[in-house]
Amino acid sequence: MRVHKLTFAALAVAAGLSLTACQSGNDNAGNGQSDPSSTSSASTGGGSDSNSSSTGGGSGTNASDRSGTSTGTGTSSGSGSGSKGSGKTAGSGSGTGASAKTGKCLTAGLKITAQDGTIGGDTDGTVVVTLTNRSGHDCTVAGYAGVDLKTNAGSLSAKRTGQETVSAVLKNGESTYFPVSYPLNTSGGSGVRITGLVVTPPDETHSVTLAWPGAASLPVTDGSGSSVKVGPIGSAGQGG
Repeated sequence: MRVHKLTFAALAVAAGLSLTACQSGNDNAGNGQSDPSSTSSASTGGGSDSNSSSTGGGSGTNASDRSGTSTGTGTSSGSGSGSKGSGKTAGSGSGTGASAKTGKCLTAGLKITAQDGTIGGDTDGTVVVTLTNRSGHDCTVAGYAGVDLKTNAGSLSAKRTGQETVSAVLKNGESTYFPVSYPLNTSGGSGVRITGLVVTPPDETHSVTLAWPGAASLPVTDGSGSSVKVGPIGSAGQGG
């Protein structure tokens, strides 16, 4: 009987240990715990869950984001470069437009001279007035200059010939010309003595007074109108 009691006791202990092991395994499974080796494999493998895609380059959400970031970086770099280039072009264009406009030729920036341009056999005398740009920059001149003859009988204003006018750009150092025509005194008398020439450039109020280079006098008229005429800027060459 003693032998049988020991045998039954040993079997009971073994059965208890087996039951405890089964309960422990079931508890682990019920708690959702996984085998450490299985977790390690999932973290480093090429699975489709979000964790594996972050390190293994799989097809999960994070892997897609990483690929998109790489492409986005290239696009951003190209776009940034283009944006800078466009900005420079706009800036440059803004400078070239504001291409500066050429201003009018002012009296202070012009050298004004006069010389006799009468040709033998002409019925009228001619004085050629020269305008030379000495302003240091280009300027525009057009139309008729104001011309007055100073005489011993008072000032005499020249009339415009009515010829068509043109606009011209004078570069620094360049010149343009216009004629002043007047009747020659062939009467044999003293006539009206000319003492000076007053010139006012187009669209200006400042004048210059020059020595008169033409014939000394004008014939006496009945006063019905001025017989002195001025042509537009650019209508005469040097020497008439």
